[in-house]
Amino acid sequence: MGRVSTLGRPGGTDIDALLVAELLLLGLGIGFLAGLLGIGGGALMVPFLTLVLEHRGVAPAQAVKMAIATSMGTILFTSMSSVRAHHAHGAVRWDLVRGLAPGIVIGGLAAGAGAFALLKGAWLALFFAAFIAVSATQMLRRQRTVPTRQVPGTAGQLAAGGVIGFLSGLVGAGGAFVSVPIMIWCNVPVHNAMATSAALGFPIAVAGTVGYLISGWSLPAALPGAFGYLYLPALLIIASASVLAAPLGARAAHRLDTRQLRRAFAMLLYSLAAYMLYNALRG
Repeated sequence: MGRVSTLGRPGGTDIDALLVAELLLLGLGIGFLAGLLGIGGGALMVPFLTLVLEHRGVAPAQAVKMAIATSMGTILFTSMSSVRAHHAHGAVRWDLVRGLAPGIVIGGLAAGAGAFALLKGAWLALFFAAFIAVSATQMLRRQRTVPTRQVPGTAGQLAAGGVIGFLSGLVGAGGAFVSVPIMIWCNVPVHNAMATSAALGFPIAVAGTVGYLISGWSLPAALPGAFGYLYLPALLIIASASVLAAPLGARAAHRLDTRQLRRAFAMLLYSLAAYMLYNALRG
């Protein structure tokens, strides 16, 4: 197999052409679907990246952790391009971003630097299976606002941010699966909730990635290019490809019947949840 790139830890590490192709396809697919359906990338990236890592000899429990951490790292890049588009339409509630971000940072660091390292990979796979099953169910349901509920005060936003950051840190996701329902529950309009969630993705990614770096600092590299729990070649390739593909998905969303696509995608998520459950049980 030809060697095409030198990435990762000091001294240089090579990755093969097949791996680059797999990561590019994964990044393009994730970016396109994110733009098309308004989803985060973690629900797709973690199961497929787990499979890619396992096929290259990484133990299942370690592959799950590396996939989750790498998924979070890509959000550092993808969230910036997403929030620019939402901000241009005036949809981001920056007051909520300021109120939720401190709790998110605390919760993300607690998950990435503490619980993530302590939990076994099998338990994380089980937790992730539940996460994407819930995400699939949310795609099939209609969210309803409740006019009598309002956004909580400073303490409530700090607590909510802590929950969002902690859960996101455990599954390597941008937090929309928690933050959007919380904001809708508090009577924030759906389009503002989704845009604000995109803006929250950056502090979530910063806190989670720093936490993973701390907890995985002394780990031996499971693959060339790995740094602790982060798999740097996958992070760079997937992030670059998904940023390019997301606008294409967003444009396609205006021409396609996304209701049918969301149902089909929900079925795919249920299948991926079953795969992660299988990983948890055998781990």
